[in-house]
Amino acid sequence: MTTARAWAATLAIGLLAAVPAGAASCTMGIINVVFGTYNTLSASSLDGAGSVSITCDVTSSFQVALSKGQGSFAARQLQSGANVLYYNLYTDTLRSLIWGDGTAGTTLVSGSGTAATYTVYGRIPGGQNLPAGSYGDSITVTLDF
Repeated sequence: MTTARAWAATLAIGLLAAVPAGAASCTMGIINVVFGTYNTLSASSLDGAGSVSITCDVTSSFQVALSKGQGSFAARQLQSGANVLYYNLYTDTLRSLIWGDGTAGTTLVSGSGTAATYTVYGRIPGGQNLPAGSYGDSITVTLDF
């Protein structure tokens, strides 16, 4: 019988998962999604990327989910005070499959083995006219194995 375990970390923090002796154990490494400077006068989207790395001590099947953070899966929000800059996170380079928790039309990333790295593709749509500031969001990464 397989027992499912779940571990979570924010996108900004790596996580070392501790599990009972004799059970599989996995660790996650997180590299933040970095967008750089957003030009409010441009109609072009701004893309960025980060990654989630999984390392397990034995071959294991796993799923990686991302929380919605601020906002919703359809429109995640980077916030600076009351100002909101909309963005989203994707599983593919075309930025067509929203990486989420498997609900609301989102996709989970599944894998197996002892090590894997997955790119988190981000996009801020162009044409959002907002004041300058430091905008941020916090995403929880959940590893089920």
